[in-house]
Amino acid sequence: MAGFIAALVPQPAAMHKPRVTPPEIFDRNLRRIRRNRIARDFARFAFLRAHMIEELLDRLDDTVRSFIHALDLGASDGALGGDLRARGMQVTSTDAGHVFAQMVSGLQCDEDRLPFAPGSFDLVMSAGGLDSVNDLPGALALVRRSLKPDGLFLGAFLGAGSLSGLKAAMLAADLGSGDTLHARIHPQIDVRTAGDLLVRAGFALPVADGVHLTVRYSDIYRLMADLRGMGLTNLLSAGRVPLTRARLAEAASAYALRADADGRISEPFEIICVTGWAPGPDQPQPARRGSATASLSNALKSRS
Repeated sequence: MAGFIAALVPQPAAMHKPRVTPPEIFDRNLRRIRRNRIARDFARFAFLRAHMIEELLDRLDDTVRSFIHALDLGASDGALGGDLRARGMQVTSTDAGHVFAQMVSGLQCDEDRLPFAPGSFDLVMSAGGLDSVNDLPGALALVRRSLKPDGLFLGAFLGAGSLSGLKAAMLAADLGSGDTLHARIHPQIDVRTAGDLLVRAGFALPVADGVHLTVRYSDIYRLMADLRGMGLTNLLSAGRVPLTRARLAEAASAYALRADADGRISEPFEIICVTGWAPGPDQPQPARRGSATASLSNALKSRS
């Protein structure tokens, strides 16, 4: 009876903490719609993703390990999956858009809602897409979970510093109109934050580095056509305000002021590349703290 009574007594709120759901920064449905819309003509605008794939394959080729079953996360037109198959791997492909997923005979799912069992793959690669995932820490944790022990994750996405010319032009247009400033471009992750997210997700031997790419444009309209073709236009869930023709014209004028002597504008794209390993028994471990046998100060003195 005492146990029954205790069960009826309301418990302190601290003992029943609700699960914290990350805010939905990006509109999932709009993201799927945009990916479906760009799928058929994607090859015309795939230069940025092609550069990411090249960077990732260079890192893969520097690895002495061989891989059997790879996950192509955010497969788009399947270019990366094709390269992995050419290396003799079995490839499973996913994409948030059902048209892309059908094109590559893959599975439609968001990166932060992966359905795979633990240890399904020994390699996961993602070229683009992670910069517009609502729960990026959760997505990375799911990637790590889906890897076998000592499996490898390689990813690339646009990071902080990208599109600085476009940002400045949009800001100038909003300020010039006297209107409220609007969020026109997604929040972006820098290299340090990317590395921290790998650690948080439980990856071993995490590495994050940046690759700079500059593309030159004749005007803002050509840049925005590329962004639309790559599916990189605004996907924010809240505060997304349509860009009127008048406001776009003001932004175009501000953008033109950045032109070089040849009349073209340099637009930077900063690509963040990340590498992480699922923990495994044979990986090198950091030395035990205090186990060093030589003094750093003495070593530095010997070079002076």
